Amino acid sequence: MSATEGTRAVLGIDIGTTSTKAVLVGADAVVRASGQAGYPLDAPRPGWAEQDPRAVLDAVVEAVREAVADRPADEVAGLALSSAMHSLLGLDGAGEPVTPVITWADGRASEQADRLRADPLGPALHRRTGTPVHPMSPLVKLPWLLQHDPAGVAGVRCWAGIKEYVLAQLTGDLVVDHGIASATGLFSLADRTWDDEALAYAGVRADQLPPPVPTRHTLRLSRAGAETLGLPEGLPVVVGSGDGPLANLGVGAVRPGSAACSIGTSGAVRVATDAPHVDPRGRVFCYVLDGDRYVVGGAVNNGGNVLDWVGEALAPEVAEQATVGGHSVPEALVSLAEEAPPGSGGLLFLPYLHGERAPLWSSLPQGVYLGLRREHRREHLVRAALEGVCLQLALVVASLEEAGARVLEIRATGGFSRSPLWRQILAGALGRPIGFAATPEGSSLGAALLGLTTLDLLEDLDRAADLVAVEDVEEPDPGLTACLAPLVALADRAVDALLPTFADLRDAQAALPATDPADARSA
Repeated sequence: MSATEGTRAVLGIDIGTTSTKAVLVGADAVVRASGQAGYPLDAPRPGWAEQDPRAVLDAVVEAVREAVADRPADEVAGLALSSAMHSLLGLDGAGEPVTPVITWADGRASEQADRLRADPLGPALHRRTGTPVHPMSPLVKLPWLLQHDPAGVAGVRCWAGIKEYVLAQLTGDLVVDHGIASATGLFSLADRTWDDEALAYAGVRADQLPPPVPTRHTLRLSRAGAETLGLPEGLPVVVGSGDGPLANLGVGAVRPGSAACSIGTSGAVRVATDAPHVDPRGRVFCYVLDGDRYVVGGAVNNGGNVLDWVGEALAPEVAEQATVGGHSVPEALVSLAEEAPPGSGGLLFLPYLHGERAPLWSSLPQGVYLGLRREHRREHLVRAALEGVCLQLALVVASLEEAGARVLEIRATGGFSRSPLWRQILAGALGRPIGFAATPEGSSLGAALLGLTTLDLLEDLDRAADLVAVEDVEEPDPGLTACLAPLVALADRAVDALLPTFADLRDAQAALPATDPADARSA
């Protein structure tokens, strides 16, 4: 079989936290084929989150081979990549891994981040680099490693991330795109170069990092890479961007004021802008999408994983009955939440089961039920958990607008979108209509669309965004919005008031008997 020019397509590859997905997408933004392969997220110590870079590379190869199986040999016009941001990987002089991949979820540098955040240097670097001071950031991971594991990193000649490693294995070139670079805390958004002061703090030199290149920078598939993937040598490989910015493109939210919202395991809100923005309180990130397009936003650690915890800790028999009956556990839990009234009878849940990123960027907060009274029942606790996640996303939206990034439209995706109650609560908490994209592909589709525009198979990103259809719109219920609006403000004030208590509680917990990790299955 042979493909004509009009049927050429691009492989969008998204290297996620626990799996890689590859989608073959044509100039109509329709996914023609896909492949997926997973890998473990290792936790050798509490708070650590690592991966084997070779296992990730193997999964990329498997996902690509699955996506192109039985397709015409000349259908694939090129590849474009997306990946999870903030990863850190030490490479030796030959480009081989010296360390595991330390992922965004790794919290070992939390005390390092706390100290930098309290120093005037921390907020200054956040304003210049767009990356919040948080344990996820290579800015704080690097000095932690150099201080705590000097022997383990002694052989490192270059520090990169997982996407840079995969690109180098497929093309022979080690570069980092402006999107991934802008999530390291080491990259100046204004100058598009490594920031000297950030490098000095991190203890690295610019020549120990890959050279930054634009997100449309195009490499070529090497002979070895071509043989590994089963694709032609010399095929264009667009370096792409990070998964967050490309998720905006994947739902069509790339024009200034257009926001993407997702609730999967975690959650996020990101709005497209044509200039970098960071709010005065340092509560949002700013990352490069492409050229002069940025996304300003915040990711929350606690999304669908909160519902998982609810099922395990508060309603185990509901989850078990759903499983035995072949039903969806999340749907069974949401049905239980529907028995409680909006506002959960005045019960407020701060959903910080896994610390928090936006808008707090702190490992101190922990989960809290406030306002618990005798008349509250399990359905109130479950609904309050759902509402708590949505209240957090409402705080992120408020932070975006305080940063000067107007939110004019919201498009959403993620597993929650299948639940009418989740959708109603989110629209009510945000007080805005929410459009739901017809495709669930997100970052992998965004990578493909960026590749299609780079290879001149699509006119530009605006045209690419127009091809992503909105399936339906959830209008906010005025009564629910009126009910939840005071709770948004209360949640904001409550966490500020509780931060000193959280710090004292963490110290007290260190002296108490530890919880058996087997009992913390959702951690």
